[in-house]
Amino acid sequence: MLDREIAMRADKRVRNRLASAKLRFPEASIEDIDFAAPRGLDRRNTMALAQGEWLKTHENLILTGQTGTGKSWLACAFGRQAARLDHSVLYVRVPRLFEDLALARLDGRYPRLIDKLTRVQLLILDDFGTHSLTDQQRFQLFEIVEERYRRKSTLITAQVPVARWHDLIANPTVADAILDRIVHNAHRITLQGDSMRKQKAPPLLTGDENGEINHP
Repeated sequence: MLDREIAMRADKRVRNRLASAKLRFPEASIEDIDFAAPRGLDRRNTMALAQGEWLKTHENLILTGQTGTGKSWLACAFGRQAARLDHSVLYVRVPRLFEDLALARLDGRYPRLIDKLTRVQLLILDDFGTHSLTDQQRFQLFEIVEERYRRKSTLITAQVPVARWHDLIANPTVADAILDRIVHNAHRITLQGDSMRKQKAPPLLTGDENGEINHP
């Protein structure tokens, strides 16, 4: 009975962490990763990261690759795994994050929102680099990564290769400061190949099949 109670409490704690994480793909898991798809995803490296040592040492993880290669899903799988390992997790899309921060400045929630973003043990920033940053957004991003540096872990997904992030941030001084706190202690996974959505899409109908539909 004691073992059952311990297991039930652990399961409840994981469920609560996943509910708070707000993962885009809440069912994504390390066990369901498709290593057979030709996208350059190394099984040994991925499973080593799944052990969570990088979370304990407050390192970062960067996932880059073309749209549709599974970055967001993989990020959520790592987020779910982090929750299993008893880490708090929060998933946010970067464009939406900056919208929320702008609104928070207007209604007085800004300090609480920044505190939430800096306290969580794994912050997942999805879709970084979809647009150039404004002066205010550069400051906000620096504030977040500065507070998290060597204290918490951050997982970032981006279509843009890391080599182009400096130009994306635009301001050289701020870009140096931000990237110094993100990139130098980060593990990297670069996904390659065609879109997974394209591979999983049903085949298009042939001319004869279209004719059968139009003229049954």
